[in-house]
Amino acid sequence: MSDATDAQDWRVHGVRIVRGDELDPNTPQTPGMTRAAAITTARAGAEKLWAGTVAIEPDAKTGAHHHGPVESIIYVVDGRARMRWGERLEFVADAGPGDFIFVPPYVPHQEINALADEPLSCVVVRSGQEPVVVNLDLPDVAPEPERVRWVDDLHS
Repeated sequence: MSDATDAQDWRVHGVRIVRGDELDPNTPQTPGMTRAAAITTARAGAEKLWAGTVAIEPDAKTGAHHHGPVESIIYVVDGRARMRWGERLEFVADAGPGDFIFVPPYVPHQEINALADEPLSCVVVRSGQEPVVVNLDLPDVAPEPERVRWVDDLHS
């Protein structure tokens, strides 16, 4: 492993647990959703990742936004997520519990709770510590977005 000169204090610089009731709501917000930070530099010592939760009330939607150069992964815990994306939010797809959503850098998008009677609960992981949230005013949103089935090159 390592010699004595490379010794780490793993108690202090090892695994960190952030309890569900210790999440930090003081993070940039987008109208229509509530974000809370769990894993950050300040809370856990993370240098390359940010993780937290997102909640969207029943039958609600966020404003259009993007996260600059940061990649995002959204894991749907409960509810039904409807994602719209594109310059005019002209594409749409749904995801349910257990599904993962990947949002590339700079992609304008909008999260929608597709259910009228239960909240949407997700976990979000981002590729950077900067809390970049660029809220957008899109004047020409597509009235009928094109439904896209999420498929990768390996699966049909």
